[in-house]
Amino acid sequence: MLSLVFFASVREKLGVEKEQWEWSADILTVEQLLVALVEAKGEHWGSVLLQPNLLIAVNQEMVSSDTSINDGDEIAFFPPVTGG
Repeated sequence: MLSLVFFASVREKLGVEKEQWEWSADILTVEQLLVALVEAKGEHWGSVLLQPNLLIAVNQEMVSSDTSINDGDEIAFFPPVTGG
């Protein structure tokens, strides 16, 4: 099982803070997870999660979309950081 956590505007746009996702051997990377989420949840999720500047952490470490994931991991999604 993967623990998915959504922060700030990502959480607001999706309307969910946390979700459990069944891990499978088909989902080996963050990118594959994103594709699976969009396929299961629909285009609205794609418009939020497939943004090129989305920040993603696996087990509280910032990663890229080609990062491997494993059963039991926590995957967190953050909007891009802005400010000045």
